Amino acid sequence: MKIGFIGLGIMGKPMAKNLVKAGHELRVFDRTKAQAEDVAAMSNGKAVVAANAVDAAKGAELVLTMLPNSPHVKSVMLIDDKVAEHMEKGATFIDMSSINPIASREISEGLSKYGIEMLDAPVSGGEPKAIDGTLSFMVGGKKAVFDKFEPVLKAMGSSVVLCGDIGAGNVTKLCNQIVVAVNIAAVSEALMLGKKAGVDPEAIYKAIRGGLAGSTVMDAKAPMIMDRNFKPGFKIDLHIKDLLNVQDAARAVDSPIPLTVQVAEMMKILHADGQGQSDHSALALVYEKMANTEITRG
Repeated sequence: MKIGFIGLGIMGKPMAKNLVKAGHELRVFDRTKAQAEDVAAMSNGKAVVAANAVDAAKGAELVLTMLPNSPHVKSVMLIDDKVAEHMEKGATFIDMSSINPIASREISEGLSKYGIEMLDAPVSGGEPKAIDGTLSFMVGGKKAVFDKFEPVLKAMGSSVVLCGDIGAGNVTKLCNQIVVAVNIAAVSEALMLGKKAGVDPEAIYKAIRGGLAGSTVMDAKAPMIMDRNFKPGFKIDLHIKDLLNVQDAARAVDSPIPLTVQVAEMMKILHADGQGQSDHSALALVYEKMANTEITRG
């Protein structure tokens, strides 16, 4: 399939590479040209560097975006670059960014004027799963469109679930981000208690990971915390963005989110301390600051 891919950051670049490996032909664009050139270099001619976002959509049956937030997607598709105006007749747009579900619906409505179908398909799994092609996709849109493009998404993910109409994918992603954020905070809080009480955090992790407290989040983030490795798989600033979108969505439907609000404030502290580009496992640093103790093995 001929695909235009716009946005080749931490997540987008390995996702594009997996599409190439699956045999798709790509025109790729990122404002950092080196990112697109890296995809093209491994593609054996299957990926071409596009001059701009509009050029990426040239001749494409499917256009994909992986961008930071709602304004970026709107800008590319409808406002500034106006990619929608230049897409092939009958082409489809899938936004894999994590954005406000209200924005997804607005973008879909704007695209309908050009006869373009849309899916919102945010992902979970971070950089490691983007690299190995085992992301989880949460999808919103028409079932017929989903059925047609599900194989494309499965080239990048091991789980692809249709959650409902347009916007449902991003509602589900916001729910995911609540669970991830609160889980990281809980893991940090627990390991700090153990450290302060004289019990090795690694022993605590090994002891509880096989029980009810165990989780994918704990397995991914507890070792990073204990190793003081906060190289970003998913940045604090991006998680703040997601939790602000959670708050907007929750206000719209009058849903209580006291834990989300608290963890979002902790992340804002990290941003103010210059940790906004660190991995969200850096939530542990808030506890370390309060306790004046590092969560390390031993």
